[in-house]
Amino acid sequence: NTGVDLFSVPSVYPSVCPQVGNYKRAVKRFDDGHRLCNDLMGCLQERAKIEKAYGDQLTAWSKRWRQLIEKGPQYGSVERAWLAVMTEAEKVSELHQEVKNNLVNDDVERVKNWQKEAYHKQIIGGFKEAKEADEGFKKAQKPWAKKLKEMETAKKGYHMACKEEKLAAAREANGKTEASVTPDQQKKLHEKVDKCKQDSQKAKEKYDKSLEELNKCTPQYMESMEQVFDQCQQHEVKRLTFLKEALLDIKRHLNLTENQSYGAIYRELERTILAANTQEDLKWFSNNHGPGMHMNWPAFEEYNPDQASAPPKKKKPDGAPPTPSTDHVAPPGDRSSVSSYDKNQAYSTEWSDDEQPATYSGNENGGNGNSFEDDSSTGKGAGAGAGAGGGGGVRVRALYDYDGQEQDELSFKAGDELIKTEDEDEQGWCRGRMDNGREGLYPANYVEPI
Repeated sequence: NTGVDLFSVPSVYPSVCPQVGNYKRAVKRFDDGHRLCNDLMGCLQERAKIEKAYGDQLTAWSKRWRQLIEKGPQYGSVERAWLAVMTEAEKVSELHQEVKNNLVNDDVERVKNWQKEAYHKQIIGGFKEAKEADEGFKKAQKPWAKKLKEMETAKKGYHMACKEEKLAAAREANGKTEASVTPDQQKKLHEKVDKCKQDSQKAKEKYDKSLEELNKCTPQYMESMEQVFDQCQQHEVKRLTFLKEALLDIKRHLNLTENQSYGAIYRELERTILAANTQEDLKWFSNNHGPGMHMNWPAFEEYNPDQASAPPKKKKPDGAPPTPSTDHVAPPGDRSSVSSYDKNQAYSTEWSDDEQPATYSGNENGGNGNSFEDDSSTGKGAGAGAGAGGGGGVRVRALYDYDGQEQDELSFKAGDELIKTEDEDEQGWCRGRMDNGREGLYPANYVEPI
C-alpha cells in the first residue's frame, strides 16, 4: 500500500496501482466544493460590512467637520476648497456603499444561486453528486476487487506452504544429526518435506493464475475508474471556472479606480482647490472687516421704550452668497460679527486718547487643539468674562424663543427659566445655566430677571 490516492489527482499515473477505496477523496471533493461556496459568501459578507462601516465613518466625519468649518473663522475661496474635501468624503462614501451593495446583492447572490444549481442535497444527508460518484466508483471497482481478494487469498496460501516447507526441511536436517531419531522417523520427515514441496508448488501455481487473471482485469478496471473520475473532474472544472469568473467580478466591484465617478471626484476636488484666490479673499475681508467695511457712524436717535425688549435680529444682505458668508458683518449684539481674533483674544474695545490698544499675545491656539471647539475658553468665554460683573447667579425668565446658532449657545422657549451666571458683555451676550445643567451664551435682551 503506497498510500497514493490515484483518483484525487488527474489519471496521469497509470503505473501506480490504485488501492481499493482510495477514491474517497475524489468523492469528498463535492462536500468540500459546497463548503467553499459558503466560505466565499461569508468572506464577501464580512468585506461588505467593512465597506459599509468605512462609508458611514466618512459620512459622519464629513458632516461634523463641515459644520465646524462653516461656523469657524475661515472664509472665501479657501473655505470653499476646504469644504470640497468634505464633499469628496461624502461622494467616496457613496461609492463604498455601492461596493457593499454590489458584493451583497450581486456577488453573494450569484454564488448562492450557483451553489444551489451545482449541489443537490438529499433528504437523508449528503449531496446527490457525491452519492452518484461513490456508487460509480464502487461499481467500477467491484469486479476487480473480487479478483484482488482471490489473489490475496492465493498469495497467503502460497506463503503458508512455503513456510511449512521450510519447517519440514529444518526438521529433516535436525533428524540427521540427532542419534535418537530412528531411520523410520527420518523417512517420515523426508516424506513430509516432499509433500510440503508439492503443496508449495500447487499454491504457487494457484497464486500465479489468480495474479494473471487480476492483471487481465486491471486495464478494464482502470478505464472504468477513470471514466467515473473524469465525471468528477468535469464537475470540478465547472466549479473552478465559475469561481475564477466570480472573483473577477468581485475585483471589478472592489477596484474603484475602474469607476469613472471615482476619478471625477478628485478632478473636481483639484479644480476647486486650484480655484482658491488669495487676492479675492483678502479683498472680501477688507470690504467686510477692514477699511472698506460699512460703518454705522453715530447719529442722533430718538428714545424708543420698546427697543430694549426687542429680540436681536441677525441681518443678511439680500443676494449675498452663502460662502463666503456675509453673516460676519452684523449690527451690535450679533455674535456673527465675532472674528478669529474675537474667538481667541480677550481685549477691550473702548479706547481713549490716553490708552493704547490691548496688546495681543500673538498665540492663537499655538497649533494645539481645535480652534473651532475650544470657544468656551477663548473668544466667546473671554468676551463674556470681560463684561461680567461676577457674583453668584440671577434667576431669569425667557421673553422669547431662542434657537442657539452655535455649539456654545443655549436654546430655550419663551417662559423657560435659567440662571444668569455672568453679566452682559459689550456685544450683548450673557452666560447662563439651564436647569438641566447645560451652560452657554444667550442674548441678554431675550430674558428678564424674575
